[in-house]
Amino acid sequence: EGNLKKRNPLHDFKKTGELMLIKVNKTLEVKTKLLNTTEQCAKRCSRSKGLSFTCKAFAYDRVTKRCHWLSFNSLTNGVRKKQDHAFDLYEKKDYVRNCIIGKGADYKGTISITKSGIQCQAWNSMIPHEH
Repeated sequence: EGNLKKRNPLHDFKKTGELMLIKVNKTLEVKTKLLNTTEQCAKRCSRSKGLSFTCKAFAYDRVTKRCHWLSFNSLTNGVRKKQDHAFDLYEKKDYVRNCIIGKGADYKGTISITKSGIQCQAWNSMIPHEH
């Protein structure tokens, strides 16, 4: 079992080079720490380990080797994108992908309209349609 290739934690993220996200909305949370690799950064984001929020993305500063865990991503309201050569942005695919697998129970994207253009309804709501 020794040489069993471990799954790369970066596979769960979509990378955008030279991009940093700036929060305009002050309630959005960020936590930063010195970490040697983007893999370590990704692993902690995937588990939201030691974070007081659900990690949706992280930005890695290649110059200072700092990891910035984010409670938001590029699709969140109150966030703007900024070109920055020091950073690479990694967004958790679950929150940026717009594909629905199976019944879509695990879907975390932002699409809230059906194929035919009908506004989606919360599962716990009986309005406008009963289940």
